[in-house]
Amino acid sequence: MQRKRKSKRTQPYKHGVPKKYTAGSKDPKKKAAEIKKTAAAYKAGKKINVKAVERSRVAQGKKKKVRRK
Repeated sequence: MQRKRKSKRTQPYKHGVPKKYTAGSKDPKKKAAEIKKTAAAYKAGKKINVKAVERSRVAQGKKKKVRRK
């Protein structure tokens, strides 16, 4: 029996995750690492602190406000 061929990705990837997941991030590499770490823990069936993940992802995407006098 012939093995089914794996199709090529059509979505652009960066740092091992889809590019849109890291778009607008202050540190795309750090965000990609956090996404991969969380995914691995989820697959392994480990407990994930959703609140902490949510806080870190929000903090990574925020732009610093420029205060003007």
